[in-house]
Amino acid sequence: MQQPSRSRLAAAHFLPTMRRMDRATASKEIRDHANTASAAVTKMHPLLNALGDDATKGEIVRALFEITKNVEVVKKQIMRLEKRDDTSLL
Repeated sequence: MQQPSRSRLAAAHFLPTMRRMDRATASKEIRDHANTASAAVTKMHPLLNALGDDATKGEIVRALFEITKNVEVVKKQIMRLEKRDDTSLL
């Protein structure tokens, strides 16, 4: 008998506990989490000098930049969705 995949096991565990929510609530929660991620990235920057290794610092700065770009994409997509919803109300 074939074992279920990890993602199926995770879905089976989490889906019953997830609550249904409307689009506005989901958008707000996603935006809140994106803002939390942005704040965490911002808090990391001042810590980098203490590492004392320029190569490591450079790689981390590049990675943090990529994270920031991707979080901004999420926020922009949520904003566009909300604007689209607002215009449909007119």
